Amino acid sequence: MVQASQFWNKIADKYSKQPIADEVAYQKKLAVTRDYFRTEMEVLEIGCGTGGTAILHAPYVKHIRAIDFSANMLAIAQDRAEAEHIHNVTFEQAAIEDLDISNQSLDAVLGLSILHLLRDKDAAITRVYKMLKPGGFFVTSTVCIGNTMSWFKLIALIGRVLGFLPFVQVLTTQELADSLIQAGFELDYQWQPSKDKAVFIVAKKPA
Repeated sequence: MVQASQFWNKIADKYSKQPIADEVAYQKKLAVTRDYFRTEMEVLEIGCGTGGTAILHAPYVKHIRAIDFSANMLAIAQDRAEAEHIHNVTFEQAAIEDLDISNQSLDAVLGLSILHLLRDKDAAITRVYKMLKPGGFFVTSTVCIGNTMSWFKLIALIGRVLGFLPFVQVLTTQELADSLIQAGFELDYQWQPSKDKAVFIVAKKPA
């Protein structure tokens, strides 16, 4: 987690000022997610970054616990929440493997633009499955560059060694889907704006 924190701390300010790459797709993902939300829900977001999505979803649920590797990202997120008068989001520096969360205690988990950055995505997915109540759901938006850029593995390795890229898994959509299904999830919704865009999935834990 230390190396990841250093990378994201370094770029946090620049990252926070970047516009949404595909605003139309982003708004659709927000809308689809909100169709699953209920006001009494307890939600965890892993890899919350600068908090934008957690803040936008906050009015639709009871509470969001939002975690990230980067202290600098979280400082920006906290400032944003205070500016928006959002009081039901708790920001915390942590990795998913560090969390002390009881099994079957959460209604929903968000993992947006994070699974491809984890060294052991399968362990994270399994942990999410255990955290969720029966009928709970896991919302992911994951870059699957293995679909079109399998050769990126070499560039990712070089970039990580030189310090200008974080760890990146070169996943395919099928590999991601297989990991979710093997953990026990049912794929309730799947959408990809185009073949070079992130894959958006809502996976449900059977009731």
